[in-house]
Amino acid sequence: MKKELKELLELPIYGTLEAARYVGVPYQTLRYWLKGSESVSPIINPAATNPLRLSFLNLLESHMLGAMRGIYGLRLPRVRRAIRTAERLFPSLHPLVECQFQTDQIDLFIEKLPHELINLSRGGQFAIKEALEMHLQRIEPDPSGLFNFFPFVEERSPSEPKLIMMNPAVAFGKPVITGTGISTALVASRFHARESIRDLAEEYNRSEKEIEEAIRWESKLLAA
Repeated sequence: MKKELKELLELPIYGTLEAARYVGVPYQTLRYWLKGSESVSPIINPAATNPLRLSFLNLLESHMLGAMRGIYGLRLPRVRRAIRTAERLFPSLHPLVECQFQTDQIDLFIEKLPHELINLSRGGQFAIKEALEMHLQRIEPDPSGLFNFFPFVEERSPSEPKLIMMNPAVAFGKPVITGTGISTALVASRFHARESIRDLAEEYNRSEKEIEEAIRWESKLLAA
């Protein structure tokens, strides 16, 4: 990856409260992942510590940690061991995000992790693989060498559409309608100022479904 692209991925552009809302994890949980404690080191190394801020890659790491945390209520020591295993198998500063694309072996990456996560039955291991794949599919390399991140809007489900996107090179990494630079926050603010979905769709040359999804996403952030 080119140096300037790598630097863009590592810029500290997200506050902790903002990032927690984007990836759907509790704020205090995210702070613990980033800060650790007196006896425990951080799981994620934040792009900046004073004030605490996340890079785009940190955001993607948080997204993947949220997947692990949600699978059978995995305890953090097991998750931490899984990450250390990933670092050993696929040397990288951000193994949960980068290694599956560097090796082009997503199945191999996932198959190596369940034994470190928890000693489950064969069926349980399949469930882990399925859940991790679902989260990995929300992260796609783009032609420039960066990543597109498609957050879950309504629920963590394979059927969730990818109509909302984040990319550090688009709108400073803030949420936009996929394939555009149209800010979801701007769309929602205009809707709440009593502009209709139909009028907004016509003005932005987008479908009404996309406009509705942008409003739904921003409403979710406000409720978080």
